[in-house]
Amino acid sequence: MTENSLINEFLNYLKFERHFSPHTAKCYAADLAQFCGFLVGDKGAPGVSGAASNFPASSAPGAKPTGPDASPRPSGAGILVLAETSIEQKLRDVVTEKVKLFLAFLGTKNYSKSTIARKLATLRSFYKFCLRRGYVKSHPLASIRTPKQEKRLPKYLELEQITKLLSTPDANTLLGARDRAMLEVLFSTGVRVSELVDLNFADVDFEGQIVRVRGKGKKQRTTPIGTTAIAAINHYIELRRTDSRSSEFDANALFVNKHGQRLSTRSVRRKLDKYLAEAGLDPSISPHTLRHSFATHMLNNGADLRSVQELLGHQSLSTTQIYTHLTTPRLKAVYDQSHPRA
Repeated sequence: MTENSLINEFLNYLKFERHFSPHTAKCYAADLAQFCGFLVGDKGAPGVSGAASNFPASSAPGAKPTGPDASPRPSGAGILVLAETSIEQKLRDVVTEKVKLFLAFLGTKNYSKSTIARKLATLRSFYKFCLRRGYVKSHPLASIRTPKQEKRLPKYLELEQITKLLSTPDANTLLGARDRAMLEVLFSTGVRVSELVDLNFADVDFEGQIVRVRGKGKKQRTTPIGTTAIAAINHYIELRRTDSRSSEFDANALFVNKHGQRLSTRSVRRKLDKYLAEAGLDPSISPHTLRHSFATHMLNNGADLRSVQELLGHQSLSTTQIYTHLTTPRLKAVYDQSHPRA
């Protein structure tokens, strides 16, 4: 076994059985790497990255690491060199007091409460996995409560701002038409940006105005899409078909970059930043802000919470309920119109 074999087994479980996204699994790996660094005394843990680097290369549950990570590296390379079972044994021997010490350490690093909560969630999942597989006899975090987090309301755009943003791309060019179609789809459906770039031509029912979305954990859902967004997609497709390089484009991907390959989430963010600057809007707005805006406007215009939950692909209704804090003006208007002594 390598020093990270237990963590690698857990990461393979996330990837192959839970179908976590590579980004989410990478965050879990980084959190566990930091915890390992704490356990062995390297509390800054900048180099305990074996688990994080191994995740993309893991090919199957139980697979042994291959390549440069398969053998110990010199300490100067930034990877902890330990006895074969040293780190695994330390992970197995963790008790509640050790986790509390780790929490105290995180407190000295000025992490936000949400970041600490995420790191705790990683450890909870890891030790729940270990307990189920018999690697530990008890869950060291069973009596530890997650710190209460600040309630931050999600940012959203007013309809006037949305209209300004969506009209900024030049729809007379191929890339401009693509960008307008992407923004229209984000606001029309409320999909995550990772779900947007994963869309294929076959996922869009143009006549039925329905989009098939592959969400978190490989869960599929269907969501309606508005007439304006459908028109924007059709316009982009027409320009794409007449482009001289169209035969070289990815035939499946709905949105492609200038080289004809499927767009990345980072590319979408860069495009949005560009149009925010051109429109004179808040540069801190992200693609997820359009998702927040979708939910807020739906609720403000009479949609029920359960329907919005389904449209967003939220597993829990409590996740969707945060948007009710943003719809107080609508609730007040309904109250004023409906209550006999308002």
